[in-house]
Amino acid sequence: MTTPTTDQPVLAIRDLSIGFRTGADLVPAVQGVTIDVMAGETVAVVGESGSGKSTTAAAVNGLLPENAVISSGQVLFDGRDIQQLGERELVAVRGAGIGLVPQDPMSNLNPLMRIGDQIGEALEVHGRTTGRATTDRVHELLEMVGIPDPVRRARQYPHEFSGGMRQRVLIAIGLSCNPRLLIADEPTSALDVTVQRRVLDQLGALTTGSGTAVFLITHDLALAAERADRVVVMHRGRIVEQGISEEVLRRPTHDYTKALIAAVPGLSLGRSSARVTDREPVRASAGTLVSVQHVVKEYALRGRSSAAFRAVDDVSFDIAAGTTVSLVGESGSGKSTTANMLLGLETITSGSILFEGADLSRMRGKDLFALRRRVQPVFQNPYSSLDPRYSVERSIAEPLAVHKVGDAASRKARVRELLDQVALPAAMADRYPHELSGGQRQRVAIARALALRPDLVVLDEAVSALDVLVQSQILDLLASLQQEMGLAYLFISHDLAVVKMISDQVHVMRAGVVVESGTPDAIFDHPTHEYTQELLAAIPGRGVAESA
Repeated sequence: MTTPTTDQPVLAIRDLSIGFRTGADLVPAVQGVTIDVMAGETVAVVGESGSGKSTTAAAVNGLLPENAVISSGQVLFDGRDIQQLGERELVAVRGAGIGLVPQDPMSNLNPLMRIGDQIGEALEVHGRTTGRATTDRVHELLEMVGIPDPVRRARQYPHEFSGGMRQRVLIAIGLSCNPRLLIADEPTSALDVTVQRRVLDQLGALTTGSGTAVFLITHDLALAAERADRVVVMHRGRIVEQGISEEVLRRPTHDYTKALIAAVPGLSLGRSSARVTDREPVRASAGTLVSVQHVVKEYALRGRSSAAFRAVDDVSFDIAAGTTVSLVGESGSGKSTTANMLLGLETITSGSILFEGADLSRMRGKDLFALRRRVQPVFQNPYSSLDPRYSVERSIAEPLAVHKVGDAASRKARVRELLDQVALPAAMADRYPHELSGGQRQRVAIARALALRPDLVVLDEAVSALDVLVQSQILDLLASLQQEMGLAYLFISHDLAVVKMISDQVHVMRAGVVVESGTPDAIFDHPTHEYTQELLAAIPGRGVAESA
């Protein structure tokens, strides 16, 4: 954290109010927001999905949707009113003056362009580099955000990168032109804690070295506590509290801020009593539901017919009915690939995965269809996992229709029940994905996975896009369903604080290998592997919690 270097704010938001026009109505989204961000300062705006924080950020660089209306106020960048700039002036400001790291790594990269070309384009459009200098800077930026072998990676396409690595590419693009102001909208939500720390350290170095101001939008209060100079708390479009981050986090005055802090696992690192109550009877009678035995997954390397990349290397673990098994590790560690093999979305090179003793790789036809009902996924990205043409109701009801469960009336009732369980209003049923926030979309995806009352749910970063209050609600929901129905979960996550709260068994993966396994208490309190120790040391907010 740094001290601002001038008295003139780089960003000055003054009494800003924004609404969205729906038919004849103007629905308020931001009301009377005033925020200053000084040179060299990081200001974090926190709040739940729909609080108005991302809408505020979109107004800063003129990227509000067409149905948005600024009804009052100003957004001043270096004293210039953003609303008064023409399109050509806005284009010149974006990237060079105001850098942006957007939230969604899947839809913000061109699938037809190589990664290096996309970063290089940002540099050359704004006249920063040309030719060989562009190539060198691209490699430097990729290395800076923690992508190994940057020369080779620069020649690859987005589909060859994991979600976390795509997010790092967006961060590299946002930092490429050394902007005066960087808008970072959930910039590390897809990253494991070690890469998150590296990236945030780089952001800190940027503000110190060049005076860049950082406008950080996040639902991660632990991250805000550790990284921001000041915190602004938004709720239902209004600022309810703001101040120096340590003051706000240690001595909150507003009830909403207190509720946010209480829900942050990174600030407590303790297991919630609601998630461990009266679960022993389920475990005592549970048999092995899934057995992963010496599984290997290899991919052929492009242009090298005899060479293969081993993404998963001799991984074994069991999942008992009614328990939660977590796989943790950095992006590229093989945890999602392991989950995809269990789901039948990736073939197994060698080894086996048994579901109640039956080998998944041998299942065909009706047997495989029946398995799909009993094993349901929730994927990492809430933007690409929902069909944009389907309403929320149709998305949630789709698995019921595919498996011929109930009639139209009973499915409709089940959808309403599920919406309530994931803290969404019944009126949301008629909306479409583009009308929802990222957190709302992920709640719909979770509701869809629960529709068939499966035996096993594979949750791949399923709560990483959620604000802490909704995250807490979803985790409590998953725990109560597990207790009532004997559900098993395979939980894939880079959020170690959440993993400690919900897991019965934890397996730490690195470079395709399980390097350490044990109970949450053993892993978190007495880690034996150096890599596990490194992961735990990087948990955001831990230092804040320990010194509180």
